[in-house]
Amino acid sequence: MNEQQNHLSQLIEQRVALSQKLEGIQTQTTRTRDLMLKTQGAIEYLEATGVKLPEPEVTEEAETEVSETEVVEETEPKKQKRKS
Repeated sequence: MNEQQNHLSQLIEQRVALSQKLEGIQTQTTRTRDLMLKTQGAIEYLEATGVKLPEPEVTEEAETEVSETEVVEETEPKKQKRKS
């Protein structure tokens, strides 16, 4: 085999390996999507039957953190004029 044939052979092997990897990723994605949809369905069922989570307690410390948060607006830097 010459160098180009060897290169072609390696590329074909790489394509097969990548194709198999993609199939595995697609299978994993499908399983994850199915699990997410089942989880969402269970959440919707429980909420529809009146199950609710208790409201988190707001502590004085949490209120202080919220009130002390500073909002910073981002401005665009001024363009400098070029000297000729």
